[in-house]
Amino acid sequence: MASLLSSFLDLGSISSLWLQIAVVAIWVLFVLFIAGVVNRFSSKDPEIVRKIVHIGTGNVILLAWWLDIPPIVGITASILASAVTLLSYRFPILPGINSVGRKSFGTFFYAVSIGVLITCFWTLQQPQYAVLGILVMTWGDGLAALVGQKFGQHKYKVFGREKSWEGSLTMTVVSFFINSLILVSVQGNFWQTWLISLTVALVASALEVVSFLGIDNLTVPLGSAALAYVLSQLLGNG
Repeated sequence: MASLLSSFLDLGSISSLWLQIAVVAIWVLFVLFIAGVVNRFSSKDPEIVRKIVHIGTGNVILLAWWLDIPPIVGITASILASAVTLLSYRFPILPGINSVGRKSFGTFFYAVSIGVLITCFWTLQQPQYAVLGILVMTWGDGLAALVGQKFGQHKYKVFGREKSWEGSLTMTVVSFFINSLILVSVQGNFWQTWLISLTVALVASALEVVSFLGIDNLTVPLGSAALAYVLSQLLGNG
């Protein structure tokens, strides 16, 4: 009887895992479908397509957190996504996503950063920091690029790359909002939480400004997550 019950529980666990994977897969396919439609009927601005994928797929980390998906699933997905994005630079596997008018490996770094953060913080049983790091990149950098392109009137240059104060300010404000939302929900409403949120937002914005070749998709999420974790431990708020 005990072995029969154990088999039933194992089956239930497997079914639950496949349901979790199915939810994530459906979301990713939906995002790619929307990006494909936009790419087909609005080819004038490929950056829009990239940001749809950038923001849409980044929210998968939230699903992984809420559904308590095992780390091996996220790591495997990250490896597969990294391989596909590398191939897409050579072959038109993901049309429109890498068409940014400049040399960039951002999509590849983005996939890698998700795998690295899941490996680190799911293992530590502190998934909120992985979520924070990815969402800072997802929403902060994503909206900063769109705002900078459309409303960026006040320009400045860093290492020969043109940026806008409007875009950088958007990155800081959105990152602060994301940090605060996640940390307050997990750690509580304390002054340390707000200080950590502000510090991480400022550092994330600085990392985005000085990065090149799309490496901000690696430095921003990893840097934000690591800094938030370290500060939380130092301030006794982790």
